[in-house]
Amino acid sequence: MMTNAVKYLLAINIIAYLICLIFPLDRICALYYIFDPAGRFQPFQLITYMFMHGGTMHIFFNMFALWMFGRHIEMVWGTKRFLIYYFICGIGAAVFQELGQLAGLINPYSMTVGASGAVYGILLAFGMLFPNERMIIFPVPVPIKAKFVIAGYIIIEIFAAFFSRDNVAHLAHLGGLAVGFVYFLTWKLIGYKGMGSFKSKSSTNYNKWQNTTTRPTMKVEYNRNEYARDERSRDYQYNEERNRRNAQIDEILDKIRKSGYESLTDEEKQTLFNANKK
Repeated sequence: MMTNAVKYLLAINIIAYLICLIFPLDRICALYYIFDPAGRFQPFQLITYMFMHGGTMHIFFNMFALWMFGRHIEMVWGTKRFLIYYFICGIGAAVFQELGQLAGLINPYSMTVGASGAVYGILLAFGMLFPNERMIIFPVPVPIKAKFVIAGYIIIEIFAAFFSRDNVAHLAHLGGLAVGFVYFLTWKLIGYKGMGSFKSKSSTNYNKWQNTTTRPTMKVEYNRNEYARDERSRDYQYNEERNRRNAQIDEILDKIRKSGYESLTDEEKQTLFNANKK
């Protein structure tokens, strides 16, 4: 199933790549060093560089990972929170790349392109939301739990960032991972449990908050006229329907935690998708 944010991100990246085949758009939209000797840096590049790619395989693997992992995260978080997280990770990756150039670890004349920083943030989110989901990583023929796959990627990127001399922006990858982790940690510290567990807005804690929050219509509960009775009836029906719907979503999320997303039926996937659209 294709979710909204993932669908539009894929479309924008592919369109931008096709435009770059005709016009040198990357010369303007790629990320340059903030103190670039040629003065090519522009603030908007902190975002636009995510939609530029250096070749067919580069964009293919980034978009494949975005589709593979991003849709599951968007279905749990919802489109708005997913997009916020995606761009925060992408911008954080750009900042790490800039700091690497400032520290002399990266050539100050080089430019950075690609959605890899944001995608590595998505990989981290998948590993934290679905730690026990089993993955097949080529060429290893054995299923590996997501949490171990993500840990492996982190170790590889740390090693490559300081010892590799290729043209890959390893510091940007680490930036996407680091910013994603800080994002999770921040939400946990302020008490929002939906960021680091399988519970979304339909969690028990959220329901308790909703039920204890004063609603204007509840103020007429003790009025003895017909209008008040109608209001109470509508309120009761609304709460019953909401609680039933939230309980259904919780069951689906628990099923994902125990058996993985692919264990859901088409009807359950559609229910989860419709809930996040609201």
